[in-house]
Amino acid sequence: MISNSIDSCLVTSAAELLTTSQRVVVFTHMAPDGDAMGSSLAVYHWLMQARNWEPESGHVAVVVPNAFPSFLSWLPDSDRILVYESQSEKARQWIAEADLHVCLDFNEPKRIGPAGEQLLQNPCPKLLIDHHLNPSDFATVTISQPQASSTCELVYRLLWQMGCVRDNIPLNVATSLYTGLMTDTGNFSYNSNNPDIYEMIASLMRAGIDKDAIYDAVFNQYTEDRVRLVGYGLYRKMQLVPEYHLAIITLSIEELQRFHYQQGDTEGLVNMPLQMSDIYYSVFLREQEPKPGTPKPVVKLSFRSQGDRPVNIFAHEVFGGGGHMNAAGGEFVGTLYQALQRLMNNYPKYLKKD
Repeated sequence: MISNSIDSCLVTSAAELLTTSQRVVVFTHMAPDGDAMGSSLAVYHWLMQARNWEPESGHVAVVVPNAFPSFLSWLPDSDRILVYESQSEKARQWIAEADLHVCLDFNEPKRIGPAGEQLLQNPCPKLLIDHHLNPSDFATVTISQPQASSTCELVYRLLWQMGCVRDNIPLNVATSLYTGLMTDTGNFSYNSNNPDIYEMIASLMRAGIDKDAIYDAVFNQYTEDRVRLVGYGLYRKMQLVPEYHLAIITLSIEELQRFHYQQGDTEGLVNMPLQMSDIYYSVFLREQEPKPGTPKPVVKLSFRSQGDRPVNIFAHEVFGGGGHMNAAGGEFVGTLYQALQRLMNNYPKYLKKD
């Protein structure tokens, strides 16, 4: 039996919004990953079927800030997603005309880029479902549980407590939810000790998902360039700090371009150093092009750890990010060298030696 972990008042309020709204926009964060895509499409498919809406009826749309990785393009109806960066006019119209904004897998509007400003301009109700630390106070209803494995777990719990996924779970909803559960736990290798997660998986399998096929679609569809980039990152760019059981990998814009980098090509790279017996922390720094309006490049940081060794506080306090205890992220505006220096100057304050 899955526990009812979401406050019943929040469930009632969320259910009222989801079952009475007539034009819904579902948002998720920049550089959408498996949990972002899975939770968004799960809500999309559930709304379509629960409300008996047709795809062309103009009732619900998913908007992502920028392109999602090709290894997630197989997800059901991912081709219907509006990419704000390349379809801004259509996306802006949807955002402005919506009577409900559903915000998934991000804790503040700035995490969806320029779309966040427009989200705040529309006074319609907003439902936030997220598992990151410190959600900002912008939503009408906020379901926030940082201890949850993923936003897909929270979407499942909400639908469960609403009585919507206890018997017949639509296959496209189940497939989307499993994708997020699987990817945000590193295929259930961290943040996945809650027995409820496996009750959820069992019910998703009974709904007809092929978990092996989903794993294959996400993790076994690498291009040659991606495989070579990962190899280069591990062989040439990984440095170890044995005293702190720490591995650090850096990749510059030039290095990424050398391997024809595409969105998602470095997904999972940060986890690989943890396969070494004496490495308990791993940090990956990836340089990006400057943001519009600023000449400075941006460095994205991914943090991973094992056991009782939190990295989310480090990510939050030093790099303005956050996440799970064992899996977090952050951002630095400046050069890759400057970001690395900040990391090196601060890790002794946050990481354990033993």
